Amino acid sequence: MSAVDAQAALRGHRIVPVYTPSSVDEALAVARALQAGGLGAIEVTLRTPVAMDAIAAIAREVPGMQVGAGTVLDIGQMQGAKGAGATFAVSPGSTRELLDAAVDLRLAYLPGVATGSEVMAALAAGHRLLKVFPAEPIGALELIKAWRGPFAQARFCPTGGIDAARARDYLRLPNVACLGGSWLTPADALREGDWARIEGLAREAVALAGQ
Repeated sequence: MSAVDAQAALRGHRIVPVYTPSSVDEALAVARALQAGGLGAIEVTLRTPVAMDAIAAIAREVPGMQVGAGTVLDIGQMQGAKGAGATFAVSPGSTRELLDAAVDLRLAYLPGVATGSEVMAALAAGHRLLKVFPAEPIGALELIKAWRGPFAQARFCPTGGIDAARARDYLRLPNVACLGGSWLTPADALREGDWARIEGLAREAVALAGQ
């Protein structure tokens, strides 16, 4: 059994908003605003008690939006994400158990990598689209450039500390398939329920990525 193609699961979307929900209603409003702005994928991090319910609600009520579970740390969370309707899962790192579980569950998976050894382990398990985290603190722009030679078959999704200005630099790299960013769902916009602002940020991101 081979790993699900995560890049195909994301359907070519090059910018994936990374969002931590405080309520299901907020999550639905955010997903709809992002979709109205032209984005078709969202990573909902499993950092709050409502995250799984938020994933299930988006999967059920926002047709066409590819919803993924972020900050997946163990097999139970991965199984829960699959059951909730997530079409992909993302981790800040990876373990052999998670790499294998994603294959068994037939769930697209972006394991987190920060070293060449971690890239090799992910590739050996059949995964080709890898999250590079935390991107900015580890100087991922130069790292990903250097990885193009030895890891020609890999594609990367840098996440962590990237803003709209830096996103442009990452998206120019031929081995960057997509990137994750929390700048699309700023805390003050969430607090104020400013969905129009989030939609506007999504439109800017679409233009930036050429989607």
